[in-house]
Amino acid sequence: MGNRILIVGTYDTKDDELNYLASVIRAQGGQALTMDVSVLGDPKLPTDWSKHDVVAAAGSSIAEIIAAEDENFAMQAMARGSAALASRLHHDGRFDGVLVLGGSMGTDLALDLCAALPLGVPKYVVSTVSFSPMIPPERLAADIQMILWAGGLYGLNSVCKASLSQAAGAVLGAARAVEPPSRDKPLIGMTSFGKTVLRYMVHLKPALEARGFEVAVFHATGMGGRAFESLAADGAFAAVMDFAPQEVANHLFGSTISAGSDRMTNAGRMAVPQMVSIGCYDLIDFVGWQPMPAAFSDTPAHAHNRLLTSVVQTPDQRRAVAREICGKLAAAAAPVSFFLPVQGGNEWDRAGGPLADPEGLAAFVDEMRRVCPANVRLIELDAHINDAAFTDAVLAQFDEWVASGVVRR
Repeated sequence: MGNRILIVGTYDTKDDELNYLASVIRAQGGQALTMDVSVLGDPKLPTDWSKHDVVAAAGSSIAEIIAAEDENFAMQAMARGSAALASRLHHDGRFDGVLVLGGSMGTDLALDLCAALPLGVPKYVVSTVSFSPMIPPERLAADIQMILWAGGLYGLNSVCKASLSQAAGAVLGAARAVEPPSRDKPLIGMTSFGKTVLRYMVHLKPALEARGFEVAVFHATGMGGRAFESLAADGAFAAVMDFAPQEVANHLFGSTISAGSDRMTNAGRMAVPQMVSIGCYDLIDFVGWQPMPAAFSDTPAHAHNRLLTSVVQTPDQRRAVAREICGKLAAAAAPVSFFLPVQGGNEWDRAGGPLADPEGLAAFVDEMRRVCPANVRLIELDAHINDAAFTDAVLAQFDEWVASGVVRR
């Protein structure tokens, strides 16, 4: 049972809060280990890993970063050092979960530290800026947890103790209960949306499992794509079926529902074979409760719920999306197959459907034919993405890749 929690923070300014977290963890039968990421001051009591240990892991010294007289430079050095040190300590089996406390500076550091730890290690960040739009999706570890540090700007009080005590219990409970990912079977990463709009995963998941693979399906609404890319960057996948690339369009057209600028790049960079298609390629998601950007005010839209509204792209925008996707895939260091079902890419855009746009679909298909890079195999299907012909073609290509060793068991 894992009960060793690494507590990270600036012990020169938040000593009371960090020691309170440790006391709650110990009262619940856990073991609290401490790492100081301060620069100028010192903790009241020694920590298990000092600020000197941290900055040394970054190849620097406290004196050197103080001499720079730049707070941002100093904290970035501590971020690099804490990430490297935490990674090494976890590799050596020294802790089971991590809890990082901070304001905007501490959160910046926490994101690097959490990203350095593998999936399945409980990662809790207690922050005054939890959930803030200032946090870019590219910085989020696939399984990071954030807790808003209410009333926590300066000193202990009953309000912030409510947040801190919950965080301490949460990370300890997670460390005891977590079931880390199994590596017994090769993993396929797949992107999709719910069954009302995309349905291929319903057939593909059991078919791939019958072939001896595990399948993880990621909900491509920004954070799901971020988790997908995070794991792809870690080389977690034997192959990917990136059939819902809408986050590429979201980012291209400035939506805040973004998985980051590196969407659809990490699998190729890590030489993971990719199958790609057009699930909801034609839509741009915006936050449903915010005013629609003026450029899209007259565009056909689908209000999915109070959180999410999808607008339909124009033909020119679809051509831009095709070029963006092809530009990303052109850099892939492993085989790529692009499945192009010419009858449509989601249930709403079928012929006669509420968001059907034959002119827009034709523009996208034409642009894909025109700009598809030489390293990408373009497979056109006279079918819709939700038809059985699509999944049959995918499985045929997958079986071919397995037989030839492109996808390794």
